[in-house]
Amino acid sequence: MDLELSPEQSAARRLARDFVEREVAPYATEWDRAEAVDRGIVRKLGETGFLGLTVPEEYGGSAGDHLTYVLVTEELGRGDSSVRGIVSVSLGLVAKSIAAWGSEDQKRHWLPRLTSGEAVGCFGLTEPGTGSDAANLTTRAVRDGGDWVIDGAKMFITNGTWADVVLLFARTNDTPGHKGVSAFLVPADAPGLTRREVHGKLGLRGQATAELVLEGVRVPASAMVAPEGKGFSVAMSALAKGRMSVAAGCVGIAQAALDAAVAYAGEREQFGGPIARHQLVQELISDMAVDVDAARLLTWRVADHIDRGLPFATESSVAKLYASEAAVRCANAALQVFGGYGYIDEYPVGKLLRDARVMTLYEGTSQIHKLLIGRALTGVSAF
Repeated sequence: MDLELSPEQSAARRLARDFVEREVAPYATEWDRAEAVDRGIVRKLGETGFLGLTVPEEYGGSAGDHLTYVLVTEELGRGDSSVRGIVSVSLGLVAKSIAAWGSEDQKRHWLPRLTSGEAVGCFGLTEPGTGSDAANLTTRAVRDGGDWVIDGAKMFITNGTWADVVLLFARTNDTPGHKGVSAFLVPADAPGLTRREVHGKLGLRGQATAELVLEGVRVPASAMVAPEGKGFSVAMSALAKGRMSVAAGCVGIAQAALDAAVAYAGEREQFGGPIARHQLVQELISDMAVDVDAARLLTWRVADHIDRGLPFATESSVAKLYASEAAVRCANAALQVFGGYGYIDEYPVGKLLRDARVMTLYEGTSQIHKLLIGRALTGVSAF
């Protein structure tokens, strides 16, 4: 892997950084307090091409490699993880899944809308009773003539109240476990589909997180993505790449925490000088810097493997595990550098810590990723 970015990659990173400084960072605190990101950001993300990265141009995408996608995602995470989540889900989990698994009609109908920001997608996998144990989901789809009728509920769905389409996973037969799961593209305005936004979250407060309830939702057979019974494969392939996106966003959080701590340590005076001269403050900052570099390189490795057509699932788990835990450490250390001021939302580090904390939970908890890594290394499943 060549660690020097190409001119195109460097340009994409600068574009993302400028976009964040202009369109995201100035409003992050306001959105956090209001528990709502300005929905106009979606169109702006589409206009810059960020919602089409790695999607073929023939379907409205902006192409590009996965390292470019990682660079952009990191910058968005540095500005506001709630905005990063819009891209990670609508593009990373939904549009990329349609591009990889969808029919030609599904690609031509949905991808131009998703990549332009005209439409938003959400990923309907997690249920109130099944988080880590996704293979045992209970949402049910029953064949009725040329249609499927879906009943069930989904929980903690990012973009849930904003979405125009749900990539939904439901059980289509009585085969236990993952073999009975299929995937569908369900229009969010389908009769019988209701959505309720989840408020009062610790972090990612600006993100539209929702509960979905499906009661007799009818979709045509053409709404199925991939063959019947292959839904779990669709979900797992999406999440393997999605974990790279979460890791990149975590690198952004950690970098933002490091930047804030370094700036504040140089300005804040105690005991006759800036606190940056104190050894234990420098220790906090140096530990953060190591975490940022390590998390970034692990995440870049995943992108490199994908772009070269190499296996990447375990590498993605390693990056997501390390980067999410590192983001929590870095945000917590930054708050320590800020002292009492870090506890006030006029300063950025409290929000960074709150946003970082959920990263160890979704798209595979830290404990699940340790099991995945352990199984890959030993060949033995742990229970």
